[in-house]
Amino acid sequence: MEARDDIAAELLSRARAGDARAFQRLTEPYRRQLQVHCYRMLGSFQDAEDVLQETLLAAWQGFEGFEGRASLRTWLYKIATHRCLNARRSVRRRPARAYDVPAVQPPEPSGLGEVTWLEPFPDALLEGVSDAPLGPDVRYEQLESISLTFITALQRLPHRQIAVLILCDVLGFEASEVAGMLASTVDSVNSALKRARANLKSRRPHAGEVRRSGCSDAPSDVDLVKKFASAWESADVDAVVDLLTDDVFISMPPIPNEYEGRDLAGRFCASIFRAGRRFDLVPTRANGQPAFGAYLRDPSGARPGVGLYILGVRGGRICAMTRFEAHVLGWFGLPPSLASR
Repeated sequence: MEARDDIAAELLSRARAGDARAFQRLTEPYRRQLQVHCYRMLGSFQDAEDVLQETLLAAWQGFEGFEGRASLRTWLYKIATHRCLNARRSVRRRPARAYDVPAVQPPEPSGLGEVTWLEPFPDALLEGVSDAPLGPDVRYEQLESISLTFITALQRLPHRQIAVLILCDVLGFEASEVAGMLASTVDSVNSALKRARANLKSRRPHAGEVRRSGCSDAPSDVDLVKKFASAWESADVDAVVDLLTDDVFISMPPIPNEYEGRDLAGRFCASIFRAGRRFDLVPTRANGQPAFGAYLRDPSGARPGVGLYILGVRGGRICAMTRFEAHVLGWFGLPPSLASR
């Protein structure tokens, strides 16, 4: 332990003196955690990556002034949180756009979503994050707090409330620590946390709820996901609908259209297949949930990527399906197109 402390002290001294390699060694263990934190705050993978880079640059530029009164982890989260709050206050958000899939005439949506900037987060980047040391006041399991349902609900909270709730209830910082991070008081933090919890409870959509630990690898869930892939690739609407909950919820950011309920979801799926669109699905995982890269079968034999589907599972059925645009496929190591058959 003493040897480890000596190494840390030496790295701190070297980093304060301008040693970039020492700074990198000190901050690298927190990089993935900070990326996930920025994603929870912003709901956008691209924005989270941008803010992470800003955070690390700001930390490097200001490291000479790091006095160690708080832990390095706390100091980094403070910088990241403020950068995220600045980003949330800016207008750099993807605007909503109209549904424009060729030849598809979808039914009228049951509603229009607010969080059109939502993007998926690859499970491959979550490795090790859930094992990070957390404070004693954590209220959410780490996979639950990365699910699309949770991330979407967070985006509807006021700026200060989202920061306080994530820092306290997701990461387990004490109210006194959060007050120091936000230049606030403990009473103010506790008040914001109380309002955030109430708002989150009222705004989390019931239809998108997934089990608390995310979709498991239980045989029943694995079988369900396989059945969905088979039904979707076969354009079998009835088979797809049979796998859905009564309150299933379909969304497709940045298109705001939302479809709730098995009947409306079935009609939406039927409109896609009725237009002659047929797909091949490649499995992956996103936000702790099963997902698929979707590739359109073209009469020419080409199979371009057209999107990413993420499934929510509850009680042995699919309770949610979120579709994202094709540009996200590369984040999951998926190709832009599949080889011609």
